[in-house]
Amino acid sequence: MQERVFIWVAHPGEGTFNHALADAYEQGARSSGAKVRRMDLANMAFSTDFTGYADAPALEQDLLAWQENLAWATRVFIVHPLWWGAMPALAKTVLDRGLTSGFAYKYRKGPGIKWDKLLDGRVGDAIITADTPRWIDNWLYLRPARRILKDQVLGFCGIKPRKIKYAGSVKLSDEAQREKWLAQAFAMGAKKGTNLRPATDFVAPASTDIAQLKIAA
Repeated sequence: MQERVFIWVAHPGEGTFNHALADAYEQGARSSGAKVRRMDLANMAFSTDFTGYADAPALEQDLLAWQENLAWATRVFIVHPLWWGAMPALAKTVLDRGLTSGFAYKYRKGPGIKWDKLLDGRVGDAIITADTPRWIDNWLYLRPARRILKDQVLGFCGIKPRKIKYAGSVKLSDEAQREKWLAQAFAMGAKKGTNLRPATDFVAPASTDIAQLKIAA
């Protein structure tokens, strides 16, 4: 089975080092024969007015396209900066609104908390960039952003975390260090994942014309 890789650049800006890392990962994935789709947060249009799931607004086309790409993929790559200890608020909004019940997970009826992981069968890579040196994030902060992405986002939905990398300090890095990170991103992309099972088919809400979604293969 040919790998299907979805790359999400979760940085609200343009032309950043996050984009360079995504470029390197994409080159690596394509070099291994994978099909690649990519979305950049900076180019996504959606409402940030979200107060909860009880009265959640309908998903805009870019969020539906984001869901479709997750469903299509056998491997997911996320790159985002660390701002005040977490991913940017705009990126978090995509997770809040896009990883919905019935698409990413489904709680089971009965006592306790049990759920079905509806994105099972995929593997996930990520790179988190930061100005905080790695040793401080490891030993003082105990890797919070990496643990959240690994266990409470990817793992919760069934995406098997493969490599969650921390690139820091970007602010203190020189050209040689940045080139090293880019080479590591290329190697991550080139490494084939384990296709646990084929990706599930995406089913858009009835009110959405899926043919109108412009998703590049």
